Amino acid sequence: MGKPRFVGNLRYGLGWDLAVMVEKRRRAVFHSLPTDFQRRALSRRIVAHVTEHAAKRKGTCTGKLASPPDLLLEERRGYHPPGPRPQADCTRMGVMDELKIAGRTFASRLIVGTGKYKDGAETSAAIEASGAEMVTVAVRRVELDRTKQSLLDFIDPKRYFLLPNTAGCFTAEEAIRAARLGREVGLSDWVKIEVIGDMATLYPDVQATVEATRVLVKEGFTVLPYTTDDIVFAKRLIDAGAAAVMPLGAPIGTGLGIANTYTLRMMRELITGVPLIVDAGLGTASDAALAMEMGFDGVLLNTAMAASKQPVVMASAMKKAVEAGREAFLAGRMGKKLYATASSPLEGISR
Repeated sequence: MGKPRFVGNLRYGLGWDLAVMVEKRRRAVFHSLPTDFQRRALSRRIVAHVTEHAAKRKGTCTGKLASPPDLLLEERRGYHPPGPRPQADCTRMGVMDELKIAGRTFASRLIVGTGKYKDGAETSAAIEASGAEMVTVAVRRVELDRTKQSLLDFIDPKRYFLLPNTAGCFTAEEAIRAARLGREVGLSDWVKIEVIGDMATLYPDVQATVEATRVLVKEGFTVLPYTTDDIVFAKRLIDAGAAAVMPLGAPIGTGLGIANTYTLRMMRELITGVPLIVDAGLGTASDAALAMEMGFDGVLLNTAMAASKQPVVMASAMKKAVEAGREAFLAGRMGKKLYATASSPLEGISR
């Protein structure tokens, strides 16, 4: 074999002999791939692997792959947003990449609530098992008088980032007052805005949510609004200054999982300027994993853990599910095909 250009590109990472072996293997596998796109995807995958290998050999790995593999993009249009994929971490496999909201970073992409647990001890244990760093508390349902026992006694503010929410509010004015109260008592100048518009479904009043977001952003709040999967209103929330958008997976507390994957995938593809966090309606670990595999930046849940038979165990399962879903998204799922393809190359098999 001569010195094909592809092998030349690999020498830096693998050395000449191993590069030739890789090239032979690549050519053999190419014959089993039905489309040119799949062959190009394989080439990118090999180059990304070699880039990582070379950086580690030279001790110059920065923790990011310059060209992460993007396999079978055309067959996965609904699974991730357009533009460059988030870069895979080449030094911390098994450790989730950080979630960034309004300039603040969080190691965990799971946000948990604090309602419906049987007592404060169970709440604390479940939060710890979840691995979450951000914990949301309802301003109107927590005892703000610190001389009395409160839910806040079981949440260490030095360990967890408190995100006050306006649960129980039915107008923009009520939500704004609750947010101001949370800030005045020292909870946070971050707020998760909830303005309920319908008691039967607990669907948010999106117009009131936009109004509350606009007012609170002007007052210096970092606002994370709970909303529907309506893309038009999601964009209006962003225009109003929302630091993240939190569409529901299904109605609050139903445990239905992601009820409308089509609209959420479309939202994920069209909105890339701020983090998107699936909030409400998830019921079990596979629901959280699916949300992350779809490319969402995080998951917020409460009832799925608190209403399970063993909340602490479910919290641990949710932690693993979010991590697995995120890694699967970064890795890129294989394309779906109508016909079978052999797992091993057919060339060279004795007959």
